Amino acid sequence: MTRLDWPGLMRAGLRGLRLSPQHFWALTPVELALMLGQGGGTAPLGRNGLDRLMQAFPDPTKGQTDE
Repeated sequence: MTRLDWPGLMRAGLRGLRLSPQHFWALTPVELALMLGQGGGTAPLGRNGLDRLMQAFPDPTKGQTDE
């Protein structure tokens, strides 16, 4: 069994992902790895991707309808 780098994982979770200690400790190591973009999946959505989505699908302004 390999040892986990707890200090590194805590830095990544608490500082990098800005998780609260409660949320950090509720995660499994696999869930944390996925949130950090590791594993077979794609990396989490970054700020540039979020900005592109917000431009493509803007929220309606107050009083505006989708008709």
